[in-house]
Amino acid sequence: MKVDGVAYRSIWREGEGTAVTVVDQTLLPHRFETLTISTVAEAIDAIKRMVVRGAPLIGVTGAYGYAMALAADPSDTNLASAYDALYAARPTAVNLRWALDIVRAEMQPLAPEARAAAAFATADRLHAEDIKTNETMAAHGAALIREIWEEKGRSGPVNILTHCNTGWIACVDWGTALGVVYHAHDQGIPVHVYVDETRPRNQGASLTTWELGAHGVPHTLIADNAGGHLMQHSEVDICLVGADRVTANGDACNKIGTYLKALAAHDNQVPFYVVLPSSTIDWRIGDGVAEIEIEERAPDEVTHIAGIAGDGTIVKVRLAPKGTKAANPAFDVTPARLVTGLVTERGVAKASREGLAALFPERG
Repeated sequence: MKVDGVAYRSIWREGEGTAVTVVDQTLLPHRFETLTISTVAEAIDAIKRMVVRGAPLIGVTGAYGYAMALAADPSDTNLASAYDALYAARPTAVNLRWALDIVRAEMQPLAPEARAAAAFATADRLHAEDIKTNETMAAHGAALIREIWEEKGRSGPVNILTHCNTGWIACVDWGTALGVVYHAHDQGIPVHVYVDETRPRNQGASLTTWELGAHGVPHTLIADNAGGHLMQHSEVDICLVGADRVTANGDACNKIGTYLKALAAHDNQVPFYVVLPSSTIDWRIGDGVAEIEIEERAPDEVTHIAGIAGDGTIVKVRLAPKGTKAANPAFDVTPARLVTGLVTERGVAKASREGLAALFPERG
């Protein structure tokens, strides 16, 4: 995607170097800056602090971090310890474990001196695959948008409600749910996006609006609690969200607040789709509510808010009285019964074990 006319990806490696450059998402939308990551400790810190975020991007960053760890120490001991340290950085997004599993499995049979170069090659492959997967997935999802537009008699825009950020900065490029929006927009289908602010970190207000504005997609920022009202008044045609983990039976774990939007969509007969690459499917579990570990983040993300002051500095201010106790679960789980369909790189599946098995028979 482009920023001020310059094409960027969210993470990239220069040539055969052992460092990667990432977009620092903690500064958006007020400043666009990049950060160089050259050690596994820096990769872990970037994942924990959400310098990089979004399940697909976390996975690719983890793969590069693992390669950096093996460049420093390719021993069997470090092959195990680096895996554990990286996985602990963000436990909910299954893409991180998926990427680390691939790197570890491919490096284990190799002699230690061959591991670093091979690990970087594997990370590069996952980087390229993420771009292709998301572009293919976007085309499948855009067909749903076109269908709604045709049903409306090609009259007016298709109104889409989304939650959190699922664009190119949540992946290597394109994005998941927002990738669908970009693809439809680029095809000439008129779209308009209602953007949830997505408290407590406001990733919708800060990141999604920034992306949509840069791409020229019409959008309106709304408070998280406004979505149900809009659906009641037939102002939303479709809900599109991403996911950090989807179970084998179609339960979808996503940014906190997604479940409430799914309930409102179900009550108002608004289609609710989850857009995800197959790397986000956790085939080992079936009951998302019972089995997915939900990350609990720092309470100051709830009690405080960040913004830009009049002098251009980014500041953090307190919203709640000093000493207020706050809970901060980062994700919730939307049961499969509330999900209209799962949009993947292989097409659209019913949110069920049978639906996923039809698209991915090798996992049956």
